[in-house]
Amino acid sequence: MTQSDRVLVVTGGSRGIGAAVCKLAAKAFGWAVCVNYAGNKAAANEVVAAIEAMGGTARAVQADVADPGQIKTLFEEADRMGTLIGLVNNAGVIDMACRVDQMTPERLNRMWEINISGSLLCAGAAVRRLSTKYGGKGGVIVNLSSVAAKMGGAGAMVDYAASKGAIDSFTVGLALEVAGEGIRVNAVRPGLIDTDIHAAAGDPDRAKKLASQVPMPRPGTAEEVAEAIIWLLSDKSSYTTGSMITVSGGRAIVP
Repeated sequence: MTQSDRVLVVTGGSRGIGAAVCKLAAKAFGWAVCVNYAGNKAAANEVVAAIEAMGGTARAVQADVADPGQIKTLFEEADRMGTLIGLVNNAGVIDMACRVDQMTPERLNRMWEINISGSLLCAGAAVRRLSTKYGGKGGVIVNLSSVAAKMGGAGAMVDYAASKGAIDSFTVGLALEVAGEGIRVNAVRPGLIDTDIHAAAGDPDRAKKLASQVPMPRPGTAEEVAEAIIWLLSDKSSYTTGSMITVSGGRAIVP
């Protein structure tokens, strides 16, 4: 099997951290990249074009990870590209700043379905392809958590923080579950990163405004987070599973 026959699925791969991971993975490993997107087809196609310009292979695949049927389609498309080698569970949403006593069931259900259930269901689809229990040859799963899981998100995004706390627990549990089946599972906790996710919370300049709260007084970049993810995907981290890497410029460092 050549490197280009190996496939990496990146959910939410059309922008921000996901897009950076897609490009860096294609360059670092030569794997084919399945660039998942929910609605921004143009952005996903730009990522694919950038990878192809480097001589790599990529395909944009539309799928909303809140929908189990669309997750099934996503991984079937990945199967058509080659043999799955890894998954980056990057797709996630944030919402307008809001206190808990003002949150609606609709808001919470959307948050859980995308940030939690979507990640678990995508991981399940990956495990059925990667695990030696199912005849696979092993592989890697990297989940996107957040330092919000430790900070709590008070006054603005407690629901988002809670969803990322769930990702932390899920990462450890799945890592232990499949460690003997050739699969490594880890997570990255980004801190204040300058991407367009802040616009979804109604404050596109949030990263710059809060930079003074970071010990390294600046927001991080999508590429800086992606580099940590690339290490976890690589053989250089071959004895690492169930771990969390915090990429936050020193913000919210905890054991």
